[in-house]
Amino acid sequence: MIHQNSELPYEFREHDSKANVVWNRTSVTQAMREQLNGHAGKCMWFTGFSGAGKSSLANALEVELNRRGYHTMLLDGDNIRHGLCRDLGMSEADRAENIRRVGGVARLFAEAGIIVITAFISPFRADRDATRELFAAGDFIEVHVDTPLDVCERRDPKGLYQKAREGKIKDFTGINSPYEVPKAAEVTVNTDELGQQEIISRLLKEL
Repeated sequence: MIHQNSELPYEFREHDSKANVVWNRTSVTQAMREQLNGHAGKCMWFTGFSGAGKSSLANALEVELNRRGYHTMLLDGDNIRHGLCRDLGMSEADRAENIRRVGGVARLFAEAGIIVITAFISPFRADRDATRELFAAGDFIEVHVDTPLDVCERRDPKGLYQKAREGKIKDFTGINSPYEVPKAAEVTVNTDELGQQEIISRLLKEL
């Protein structure tokens, strides 16, 4: 099910860093780690409105992969903001930086030969595309959880839409901040129309 990728791993260009540093080539390669793990390192990136079902799908996918013996790591938007990105707010600039950091971490996990699953609203197309560029062809799988906004707002599991409508939350995606739909997501699903197991079965075929 999980295919090995023979392409060389991405290497950051020297001018990507403001520091005067050069790339340090390690002796253990991504291919060697993947051989040890028995599968390729990849990133499955869930994007969509709050309440669309991203976190539930990401968790269910990891459970199934774990059951099948694959090495995984789940990066969840809320959890990341308790640690790595706790210094960031919700402005467009901070949201872009949030995704930049997460993309870098996801790339490191993939380089370790791990299947990394992320669940982030990640509303801006440029940020998602920049993350995709960190990965070799086929190693970044964008999943647009295209659950309609009215359904997500009706669910409102965290009460965020109501607060946004009341003006208590600024820059809330779908209410007072835009969501840019992916132009070429590998997978598009709607949790209002499809059951979780049906979606998970479809996602497994993409890995």
